[in-house]
Amino acid sequence: MLDPKYIREHAEEVKANCLNRNVKLDVDAWLATDGERLGLMREVEELRAARNSVAEKMKNATAEERPALIETGKSLKDDISVKESALESVDAAWKQGLMAFPNLTHPDSPVALTEDGSVEVRVVGEVTKLDDPLDHVALAEKYDLIDFNRGAKVAGAKFYFLKNQAAILEQALTRYAFEYLTKEGFIPISTPDVARDEVLLGTGYQPRGPETQIYSLEGTDLSLVGTAEIPLGGYHKDEVLDYASLPLKYVGLSHCFRTEAGSYGKESYGLYRVHQFTKIEMFVFCTPDQSEALHAELLRHEENLFKSLNIPFRVLDICSGDLGGPAYRKYDLEAWMWGRNDGKGDWGEVTSASNCTDFQARRLNVRFKNEQGNLEYAHTLNGTAFAISRALIALLENNQRPDGTIEIPTPLIPYCGFSKIG
Repeated sequence: MLDPKYIREHAEEVKANCLNRNVKLDVDAWLATDGERLGLMREVEELRAARNSVAEKMKNATAEERPALIETGKSLKDDISVKESALESVDAAWKQGLMAFPNLTHPDSPVALTEDGSVEVRVVGEVTKLDDPLDHVALAEKYDLIDFNRGAKVAGAKFYFLKNQAAILEQALTRYAFEYLTKEGFIPISTPDVARDEVLLGTGYQPRGPETQIYSLEGTDLSLVGTAEIPLGGYHKDEVLDYASLPLKYVGLSHCFRTEAGSYGKESYGLYRVHQFTKIEMFVFCTPDQSEALHAELLRHEENLFKSLNIPFRVLDICSGDLGGPAYRKYDLEAWMWGRNDGKGDWGEVTSASNCTDFQARRLNVRFKNEQGNLEYAHTLNGTAFAISRALIALLENNQRPDGTIEIPTPLIPYCGFSKIG
């Protein structure tokens, strides 16, 4: 969340930021609630001070003075109860409103309301031209790699079974990403597949309600995670981190569950939008002066991983209207996928790398003591190494050869034990 003091002192800037990020929010209404809350807090403090003063006077009061002091004390107690009740109600509305503010936006991020306004930074690799390329659904049927029909029979639409070499490739991609990133100083971690709703809210996700994309567990305060970012973000909740240990870099493995409500268009073919997949996620806690350089580092790791798999991709600087709530700046990698655009091929998102500054840390109360011994909120960053479902799309479709076989990229061969499919 944003610093409330910042909102008060930069109201016009915050309003403009909300407009640029396509967030409909009545900033003036929140400021009015904020003013009412501050006023009630002062009144409660003044009434408590008056009550304490009466209590002190009672210690040395004469018999004649005591009845009046007792009456004053009772009256103050009643007034405090009324004001505290009012403050509790206003404070709840104040907190709910504060949670609706998006993060600030990096001054270099493109300003546009829709994803079409994102800017292509660079294209890496060349698309291999094929006379009759198959999409991953056709390749999976040809080589018995994925069973969508039985997945739907067992669990419903948009669930699937990975089979044969595809099941082994899932493990190979995981092992490869973990080995690469641990060498780069990331701590490997396997996360729970559920998290408390307060952790989801803390990382910027809406666990319940009509807008949610989250599966919630009925009768509990738990939800299935949509990304390892959620449990990794909550890992240091309510902690004060050691300054000397920062940055803390984690690579997490989790299963991800998403309702993907309303996402059944033609571009959601096969594995592109599914309800469950495995994901390897980078997550960083750091100081404010470290976060920009670390954001560039996360993007570099994503690019290195996809370059090594012979997958052409482009890097997008995501525009303000498509950043979501927590991100201050975000880069996406979009890989070439032959199955998109009615088989003519097009770019499809495979990773994101986001700098969330102190937005998540404020909500999760993750702080550190700076060199002067003062408490500051940490900065958090996240980036996708591999979302296995989409990585498989790009891997299979871009490494198919004219003879119909699928070559396995060299870095994966030691982990899967075969060099081609077919």
